[in-house]
Amino acid sequence: MKVAAAKSIVVVFLLLILSALMSPTLTTAEEAAPAPATVSATAAAPAPAPRIDTGDTAWMIVATALVMLMSIPGLALFYGGLSKTKDTLNTMAMTFVAFCIVSLLWVIYGYTFSFGDDIRGIIGSASKLFLKGVGPNSISDLARTIPEFVFIAYQLTFAAITVALASGAYIERMKFSAWIIFTVLWMTVVYLPVAHWVWGNGFLAKLGALDFAGGTVVHVNAGIAALVGALVLGKRKAKAIIPGNLPLVVIGAGLLWFGWFGFNAGSALAANGLSGAAFLNTNTAAAVAALAWMFVEWMHSGKPTVLGLASGAVGGLVAITPAAGFVNIGGAICIGIAAGVVPFYAVAKLKPLFGYDDTLDAFGIHGVGGALGAILTGVFADPAINAAGKGLLYGNPGQLWTQIVAVLVTLVYSGVMTFIIFMIIKLVVGLRVGAEEETIGLDESEHGERAYN
Repeated sequence: MKVAAAKSIVVVFLLLILSALMSPTLTTAEEAAPAPATVSATAAAPAPAPRIDTGDTAWMIVATALVMLMSIPGLALFYGGLSKTKDTLNTMAMTFVAFCIVSLLWVIYGYTFSFGDDIRGIIGSASKLFLKGVGPNSISDLARTIPEFVFIAYQLTFAAITVALASGAYIERMKFSAWIIFTVLWMTVVYLPVAHWVWGNGFLAKLGALDFAGGTVVHVNAGIAALVGALVLGKRKAKAIIPGNLPLVVIGAGLLWFGWFGFNAGSALAANGLSGAAFLNTNTAAAVAALAWMFVEWMHSGKPTVLGLASGAVGGLVAITPAAGFVNIGGAICIGIAAGVVPFYAVAKLKPLFGYDDTLDAFGIHGVGGALGAILTGVFADPAINAAGKGLLYGNPGQLWTQIVAVLVTLVYSGVMTFIIFMIIKLVVGLRVGAEEETIGLDESEHGERAYN
């Protein structure tokens, strides 16, 4: 009876979605095409000179703080609540220390290698090591209305959470010392080049890849690193996991959702209409994905779990990230539905089928969800929302292929480099804690503390 009720609710839900998608308020391909006079006028108009705008600056400072909130405490609480009670503190510490390490390395060399002058489409120049030449009135060509210091801080928060996301696949068995080395090496040789390729005028940007806020740079990148690391580390002794504290998971998911508005809407790099579109698309996709995951799980197992709702919301946030500033509301709804269904089956079916121990489903949600969102951006990108993006449904099938190429390049590069990094760490300090330490729990064996006394 419960499953039948779930199916009935799903039918009603899908009818509501269908009626929304058929609404005449959605932009069609013909309506999206600007008049010839508009195109010529836009092409003829020179780009405005860089000038610090106080409104944009205020919004971007807030957006930066929101993205920082996603790591500490958002992701720390989300991952910490999902782990066993004897590993909660260690799990949270992995996110905390990653944020600290990246914060330091970013201002030393991370920013310049990601966003410095392009060198053959591969990496940024070293011209701004230790932020050399950056002052209170400096402006980056990539963010022409805010101080460069704000842009640097904003991008720092992206780098930090990307590294931390991968930890979800490694918890409960990885040495804390190994994680610290991994954070330094992976941020340096994986994140920095990929960020430059897509956002720093590297070869993927020149190819025309669309990634509004981090589908490839953040989620595909961290997701494949999570899978490779989980395979190298091997399975935990107690593989099954029951969340140690579900209320913490819900709080963490809520903080992630809240902070994600800075992640996606902030990626417009201005307080404008595009930022508003990204904000609304983000909320819509997250809500739809949470419902879709809940209904699919309800039909699959007979119960709609709170964990499923939280996982679905995060999946929707992940998938809409690359598309947030390119799609209309219909596209956001479609991406949300896909993000609730596909990652669910990646977690419920794909992981058991292949037997890898991705502890907190970092690959299933971030890797699969990020790739899904990046590819669907190539389908739903609407030039009426953002002239920089035109997808398959609006007469540009080539964009879909470009998105697929960007995803594949990121998967291969991040996967190979992550494997090499793990082999180096294995030789230097080893990867896994001992069997006794794993049984005791990493809170006590690695830190001499307990989350719950």
